[in-house]
Amino acid sequence: MSIKTLLLTLLFILNLSANERIISLSPSITEILFALDRGENIVATSSFSLYPEKAKKIPIIGGYQNPHLEKVLSFLPTLVVGQSHNQALLDKLKHFKIKTLMLDLKSIQNIKDSIATLAKTTSSLQDKQLITNIDNALLKANKNVNPHSVMIVYGLREDLRNATYIAGHNIFFEDIIHECGNTNAYTENSTSQPTLNYENIIAVNPEQVIILHSLATEANVDVKKALQNWYDLPIKASQNNKISIVDESYLHIPSHRIALTIERLCKEMND
Repeated sequence: MSIKTLLLTLLFILNLSANERIISLSPSITEILFALDRGENIVATSSFSLYPEKAKKIPIIGGYQNPHLEKVLSFLPTLVVGQSHNQALLDKLKHFKIKTLMLDLKSIQNIKDSIATLAKTTSSLQDKQLITNIDNALLKANKNVNPHSVMIVYGLREDLRNATYIAGHNIFFEDIIHECGNTNAYTENSTSQPTLNYENIIAVNPEQVIILHSLATEANVDVKKALQNWYDLPIKASQNNKISIVDESYLHIPSHRIALTIERLCKEMND
């Protein structure tokens, strides 16, 4: 390929990128687009797209689960990117001849594949470094030579009699538990996000409990009381003094920042 042809090709790609009008239907996708240097092409996104700081200024087309079709169309998008729970909306957009892309962000491998797919779709060259960062985090993960069972809990609640959401199977949290050399305390065949009541938690009897708490969304929780209620449970984790709370903004977001989540949770499990 001649230098002239190469320059023309690059100019064509840059022009396509500049004219792209992207709508992101989840915070994870918004984060990845910014990391791929395509944040300036996002014309609208879903609620709770808070990272990076520039994402907070982007117009919102609805909630994570229920974006509004009329609002989506009003932004004249050339590309709408969502996940499996957006299937119905993405199907409707096809009738309007709008290009759509559905990503799977459940497992670590899914996240890496989605970064590569989104980069290819938007003509970005930044994906390799993002994927390398994830691979490096996995390589550097603090592996436990004496594996123990870990339960990862979504959210801190004072009343454990009601449903408690935990990390189940085929999800990146379980991947991280395994990559850190441990086992998922939850062994039943269920969804990626099962719910347990008080008796179920005791039956699972985890050796360690890690609670993903967000002060931003759970500001009214009495942390000291809630943690004590966990320690009052007759489970191995309370006996081992291995119940802890982790509050990091990126933990729930399956984006390129999974590299940070791997590092943080491995440290929590194996220190």
